Amino acid sequence: MAAPMVRRFRGLSAALNGLRSRVGAAGAGLWPRWAPRLSVACYNARRLGLDLSGFHLPDRESAETPEWQRGPRAERKLYGRYGAASGIPAASLWPSPEQLQEMVRHQSEWEPSLQQMRSSLQAQELELQKKQQARQKLIAANMAKMPRMVADWRREKRELKMKQREEKARRELLLSEARERFGYSIDPRNAKFQEMVKELEKEEKKKRKLMKRRQKETVRSEAAAAVGSEAATVTSP
Repeated sequence: MAAPMVRRFRGLSAALNGLRSRVGAAGAGLWPRWAPRLSVACYNARRLGLDLSGFHLPDRESAETPEWQRGPRAERKLYGRYGAASGIPAASLWPSPEQLQEMVRHQSEWEPSLQQMRSSLQAQELELQKKQQARQKLIAANMAKMPRMVADWRREKRELKMKQREEKARRELLLSEARERFGYSIDPRNAKFQEMVKELEKEEKKKRKLMKRRQKETVRSEAAAAVGSEAATVTSP
């Protein structure tokens, strides 16, 4: 594609040169400005007399040869690129017995066989199945517990609401008690209100102890009466 373009430029340049010679100096102003550029574009450089058909082989025995151009790896590259022309015997490219043993050991350690990979996959699948079965059992057990858990949650919710109502009623009772005692509404955070609450709690504790004592005395008296009636029944003729 380049050769026809060069020929076209050359023909156009020759035509322009002929036109310039016919026009002469009188028509110098009509000469296009791009004509010198066209002549430069049509320049064809002469080829250099270099022979690039050969190839360079590094001197492996020389100390000046860099390390990457020596050694078994560099020799394999040279032989793979140039073949027998590289002067490297093909037998020297094979690994030594020690290298073969190292390759076998590396392959057995890091490249498992097909049977080993198959056994590993089977073990992984078996472990996955066990995990799935254990998870399904756990889900089934939790679903079986669900009704009781829901009932417990509802019971706790009812107890919490009842406790909140009792606390609210107790709070209102304390506020009314404080209003009757002090004659005005008082803030629950007030020190007087806190002292009143402590006094009421002490009174409630005394009342509970008194009630427990009376209940014990009642139980004892009833037990003594029962024992006396049984003794009277036994001694009667």
